[in-house]
Amino acid sequence: MSTIAPACETVRLGCVSYLNTLPLIEGIGKLDRARLTLTAPSRLIDLLTEKAIDVGLISLIDYQRSADPLAMIPAGVIACDGPTMTVRIFARRPLSEVTHIATDVDSHTAVALMRILMQEQYGIAPTIAPLDLASGSISATDPDHWPDAMLVIGDKVITSSPPAALYPHQLDLGLAWKELTGLPFVYAIWMCHADRTDSPEVQLASELLDRQRRHNAGRVGWIAAQRSHLRGWPADLAREYLCDLLHFNVSARDREAIDRFFDLAAKHGIIDERRPTVWSE
Repeated sequence: MSTIAPACETVRLGCVSYLNTLPLIEGIGKLDRARLTLTAPSRLIDLLTEKAIDVGLISLIDYQRSADPLAMIPAGVIACDGPTMTVRIFARRPLSEVTHIATDVDSHTAVALMRILMQEQYGIAPTIAPLDLASGSISATDPDHWPDAMLVIGDKVITSSPPAALYPHQLDLGLAWKELTGLPFVYAIWMCHADRTDSPEVQLASELLDRQRRHNAGRVGWIAAQRSHLRGWPADLAREYLCDLLHFNVSARDREAIDRFFDLAAKHGIIDERRPTVWSE
């Protein structure tokens, strides 16, 4: 049995405050040796590079875009092997006719995945404009002025999705990726600076996070039932989402999918140079 080295008293962790992170972090806040910061997924890479946190649940594409080399920690992942439910394009017209997509500012990886899928499936490189759904700016305007198509991620897809009557054409990006590659898709994974994989803080984080994920694996249904209402989810839908659609343990197929995603991101010019995938084991 492993033991936590006493060389490090606490570790600073950064994560997203979405329903889908709870199987990874439920209970972490009660641990004396962990300090948890919750923020939007697009903000986590900044906190890590600024060294405001030691380990973060980082949006996958930011591994390639980070100014500092990073390493992945296989202590937990947010991934799907088919439909995602909460990463979705809403469009007024068929996707093969879409040339402009407003994209949720909360995510980097979903935007990169959307660009890959639009290129691979339709041969389209849509123009992209940021969309701040958290501000409520869209709901406050006349629906006639809403975007022709939009990419929405996270709990907002369930709690405040665009009306289906206005957006009859939808694409679940997790399902589209599975149909394209036959692989799962990884949205976020724990990461640290590549030169800190052996540091006491990262070693502590790896053990705490792995232990908490294993503990929570046996009570995901309970987490869905107890926490769904806090985020505006129906309990039955939250249970399906967390128990059936997502997985949180890093598999060999997840590692293969990460490399496939990076390869396609390089192919379509989404990243300038494909860094090798480095793991902190």
